[in-house]
Amino acid sequence: MTYACSGSESGEKPEDKKPFTGADKEVKLMTVDPGHFHAGLVQKYGYDQVDSVAYVYAPEGSDGLERHLDRIEQYNSRQENPTNWVEKVYTGPDFFEKMIQEQPGNVVVLAGNNAQKTSYIKQSVDAGLNVLADKPMVIKPEDFPMLREALAQAQEDGILLYDIMTERFEITTLLQRRLSMNADVFGSIVEGTPENPAITKESVHHFFKYVSGQPLTRPGWFFDVDQQGEAIVDVSTHLVDLILWETFPGQGIDTTDVQVVQADRWATEMTPTEFQKVTRMESYPDYLKEDLDDENNLNVFANGSFVFQVNGVHGKVSVEWNYQAPEGTGDTHYSIMRGSKANLVIRQGEEQNYVPTLYVEPLDGNGGEAYEETLKKAIDDIARDYSGVSLTTAPGGWQVVIPEKHRVGHEAHFAQVTRQYLQYLADGEIPGWERKNMLTKYYLTMQAYAKSR
Repeated sequence: MTYACSGSESGEKPEDKKPFTGADKEVKLMTVDPGHFHAGLVQKYGYDQVDSVAYVYAPEGSDGLERHLDRIEQYNSRQENPTNWVEKVYTGPDFFEKMIQEQPGNVVVLAGNNAQKTSYIKQSVDAGLNVLADKPMVIKPEDFPMLREALAQAQEDGILLYDIMTERFEITTLLQRRLSMNADVFGSIVEGTPENPAITKESVHHFFKYVSGQPLTRPGWFFDVDQQGEAIVDVSTHLVDLILWETFPGQGIDTTDVQVVQADRWATEMTPTEFQKVTRMESYPDYLKEDLDDENNLNVFANGSFVFQVNGVHGKVSVEWNYQAPEGTGDTHYSIMRGSKANLVIRQGEEQNYVPTLYVEPLDGNGGEAYEETLKKAIDDIARDYSGVSLTTAPGGWQVVIPEKHRVGHEAHFAQVTRQYLQYLADGEIPGWERKNMLTKYYLTMQAYAKSR
């Protein structure tokens, strides 16, 4: 990989910027303080529409910057489908102000420490820059008005502000949504109750893991909820997004249509040895010392759950973080959509060899031959878009058999989101329902954060 310090030459001024057309190399990336590995995953693959020269602005001495550049170099030097990124780097205490001043690119990529992210989003939009941001866009309720203003300003000025919702591209979730839109198979969504919601999304994650084949080193601030955010405002963003996206496809949900019913939070304990292994830091930084117990273990409020209503329909999200998955396992996901004719369930436990697996479980009176024929027709229709998808019997109903070629993995989903964003840039707009639901999901996570206390 080639990289150099960026000069002081100014880019185009906001008023000089031309609309996107989808032409080759018209998108130029500017990555700000890439403290999270998701910043690198946006560049794991190349895109015709994106210039291979990418600009990075980061504070001096940033460990995240070094890991980011190493990751890009890994993508550039791999044997299969190598990329050809050229990283032009500016480091200094004024890194963000320098990016705003120079503007050598036209899309800001934000994936790092979340403490300033909402402010970075607002200032980027004010400067006329498009933004592709990793979740979460906001971690504290007091910053939510700033995000609301940024989204409104972006819409008014024709700026594309978008967050990276990778989980929409996971194949079992895609097919769960697709089947839920078939009234003959699913019926209609039930309203549910707080104790038995209509749709539930639960995920379990792990601090120590491998990314692109290498052990992931996390920065110390990742474990500070004032910089990373609690689970209830972080990973929960994905799950709230999926509930809105699946339950009300193509519909914009207003903040007045939702209400948080109950919320809870709890901590994960890490030993000093575990902290050192995942961060490569010899000791806890000062900002974490208030979270230490009497035995010098770190308590991270990385877990949370909440129930909310959307137009009377109850949804539940739950996120847990453990230190490391047992050998042969990994992050897991569970989801159920409860319909009037059948439940659509995603399981990812030992029985499924920790591979997300979708089941169709009809309610009493809906499991006969006629229903099976209807379900097979629905699967045949899906197979036109996802070749090889089929059906097999399972306890309580059927399992949707998904060929391995459709399981592209979490890292590849970043390229899928980026391509979606590039299409929105070429179209000149983000669909109205997307913009409305972006605001509403963060409204929900902020309400849950407050209620959990």
